[in-house]
Amino acid sequence: MVQRRTALIGATVLLAGLGLTACSGGGGGGGDALTAKGPITIWYSNNESEVAWGKATVEAWNADHPDEQVKGQEIPAGKSSEEVIGAAITAGNAPCLVYNTAPSAVGQFQKQGGLVDLSSFSDGAKYIEDRSGDLAEQYQDADGKYYQLPWKSNPVMIFYNKDLFTKAGLDAESPALSTYDDFLATSKTLVDAGVSDYAIHPAPTSEFFQSQFDFMPLYAAETGGTGLVEDGKATFADGAGEDVATFWRDLYDQGLAGQEQYTGDSFADGEAAMSIVGPWAVNVYKDVNWGAVPVPTKDGTSPEDTYTFSDAKNVGMYTACENQGTAWDFLKYSTSEDSDRALLETTGQMPIRTDLATTYADYFDANPSYALFGDQAARTIEVPSGPNTVAELQAFRDAWSSSVIFGKGDVDSSLKDAASKIDELAAQD
Repeated sequence: MVQRRTALIGATVLLAGLGLTACSGGGGGGGDALTAKGPITIWYSNNESEVAWGKATVEAWNADHPDEQVKGQEIPAGKSSEEVIGAAITAGNAPCLVYNTAPSAVGQFQKQGGLVDLSSFSDGAKYIEDRSGDLAEQYQDADGKYYQLPWKSNPVMIFYNKDLFTKAGLDAESPALSTYDDFLATSKTLVDAGVSDYAIHPAPTSEFFQSQFDFMPLYAAETGGTGLVEDGKATFADGAGEDVATFWRDLYDQGLAGQEQYTGDSFADGEAAMSIVGPWAVNVYKDVNWGAVPVPTKDGTSPEDTYTFSDAKNVGMYTACENQGTAWDFLKYSTSEDSDRALLETTGQMPIRTDLATTYADYFDANPSYALFGDQAARTIEVPSGPNTVAELQAFRDAWSSSVIFGKGDVDSSLKDAASKIDELAAQD
């Protein structure tokens, strides 16, 4: 979705700049503030459905907590949420909680001293791990601390236009998209039939986050859940990474994926017959006769075993908060089973819970369009952790753009060079 992805433009420059003035260390508990109770301010996304959820949650809390009133407001306008939050940290006037904290920015915000270690609360780590299970580990820092609460994900899958598939003579109810060979053959059929300019058109631009919607989902699927960096080392300069990169390069070389940026929405406009999207797309593409399948793998993987990228947004507590005791209580309240149900029903986004599909089975039964995403949410990977996440993702994207999208040089060498750069960045504090 154009709006979601371009919202982060400018974050690379911002976060790199913040690194020049960031204080060392990473926040932590707030001393007396950690137990202090009283009024707090929170920010939530300016997405219409999330605003509705935020207002309702705040209103319900305030009705029962006259001495701990919460003031909720949309995150202030700026080039990106990251820019706005980073500036607030620098100015010392960040709100207590931000329900729009990108995992890619957490390491830098922590380095600025802007985030509270949620593990500082007596039940902090237990609450997060009980709610999110094994997925919580991806959101720890190098010391096993939680400077973010894993909140909601938009696990990405392949959306395809059933009408265009049918027009091209393809099976729209059981499309051949699970293996790389099948995906390429189907893509060629679509383009050769002239039903769309491209089979698929992920953004070919150079922003650090764009690989979260082409390489990372397929690499996660091909490896059974491996991220770009694990244990401080880049992972992707391996056979699986080469296979994924070669698959995408074939799509570009054969003219099946677009090398130029499309200014509209390529899937909604029918310029591309497929797109890599999350559950937010269910409402966005309500006028398209779409289907959804997991991302492909080289030899095919059963849906129940397929991993993808999470596209998560989390909640951070900020050290400028004076009443962190209330902030923690409200954070638990707003991520409880009931609040997560309201989030799911209002926004269609997936709470990062271990029991998502079973706890809300009635919702998924009544809303089968979301059921695939509810199941997929249990198998996702996240961006690398640490203070240099954006720089690491940018190093990868630069290599990808050159060798895969535009076909310059050798894919294998490009991945290895990027891995070396990322290893260096991951070793820096």
